[in-house]
Amino acid sequence: MYSKHSRINARSLYLIIAGCGTFATSIIFAINLIYQIEVVKLNPLQLVLVGTTLESACFLFQVPTGVLADIYSRRLSVIIGYSLMGAGFLLEGLLPTFFAVLLAQVLWGCGSTFVSGAEEAWCADEIGATHVGAVFMRGTQIGQLAGLLAIPVSIWLGTYRLNVPVVTGAALLLLLGLFLFFFMPEQYFQPTPRAERSSWHMLVQITIDGGKTIRQSRMLWMILGITAFAAMASEGFDRLQTDHFIQDFTFPAVGHLQPLIWFGVITAGARLLTLAVTEIVRRRINTNNQSTLIRIMFGCNLLLLLSTVVFALTGNFYLALVAFWLAMVGRTADQPLYNTWITLNTESRGRATIYSMLGQVDAIGQIAGGPAVGYIGTLVSLRAALLTTSAILSPCTLFFIGALRLTRKGTEPRSLHENEIEQGESIVGVE
Repeated sequence: MYSKHSRINARSLYLIIAGCGTFATSIIFAINLIYQIEVVKLNPLQLVLVGTTLESACFLFQVPTGVLADIYSRRLSVIIGYSLMGAGFLLEGLLPTFFAVLLAQVLWGCGSTFVSGAEEAWCADEIGATHVGAVFMRGTQIGQLAGLLAIPVSIWLGTYRLNVPVVTGAALLLLLGLFLFFFMPEQYFQPTPRAERSSWHMLVQITIDGGKTIRQSRMLWMILGITAFAAMASEGFDRLQTDHFIQDFTFPAVGHLQPLIWFGVITAGARLLTLAVTEIVRRRINTNNQSTLIRIMFGCNLLLLLSTVVFALTGNFYLALVAFWLAMVGRTADQPLYNTWITLNTESRGRATIYSMLGQVDAIGQIAGGPAVGYIGTLVSLRAALLTTSAILSPCTLFFIGALRLTRKGTEPRSLHENEIEQGESIVGVE
């Protein structure tokens, strides 16, 4: 049970979660696809089907878990989420079979839906909506640093057996869930009174209210469109980029680096670049200015699209490496801005539900786009599959243009309500 006398404030704890959570998952992800390719022996279609299983679980659980976070407790939702994610990875690391990997995705996907939305909504409530953009940005930076530290640890553990990093990261996620159980505060969230949450009617009503909020906001429609097409493109890129490096390139013999070490270098380079970009954005961008946020995210989207094309077409390893790094910067650097954008266009009540609805759209997009791209990768080539992902991503540009037009017309003002502003200004210790 959380102790009210804990000296860890919400801002510090969010940064701890960002660092520890990313450290644990980065230990896993640094070699997870290599483990699935080399140990579990998955082909391109199976690799994408693993992702489709994950996103199917996200689709099924996303909205119910978001609604429960809005009704009962965002703190409890985050704790359950990290625990389930740890259990899923533990299963995958201990049982190297296709069926076990699929089952692990269900646990991992369910856990991620408990965390997704609830973590951001908890942060906005406890820290204040006017300060949360800067905290999201700092959390991303700490996560990138933690991910960098995790890479050599993952590689070192992987030299013993490729499943060891997966099991180690899973254990750390379980420990994080236990830590949060004792130390995570929740002072400003107002749960739904017991008398009003005694039936499924309340769950359905909050879901309906969240849907109405999205339907009535043209800006949220723009966010929804971007989320859908970015998701359709992301699954193929995520699942096939490692296989593309393995199958279509010969790793240069620089200092006798083995492929496992090369993947560490690849991941580390992407994180360092992302860290540098997010620091520039954090120092120079006003995260409460919606128009500026959209322009930066638009630029990230164009960078991702063009870099993916180069990554797919080039036959030069070093050019492919640079293109991959730039693509990862485009994908990762805008994530805290995306979360801030959603926060600026939602109210505290129901915010976790809307995050979850957008997460559900993300899951649907990945389910819709992933298998088709995987099939192209298996039947035609990995290069053709990656080109397909860039084509799928291109409609996002139209939604970004539409969002910029809305800001110019002034039809979509920031929907930060006075009580949230006052709360943010009254919280002590937020920089």
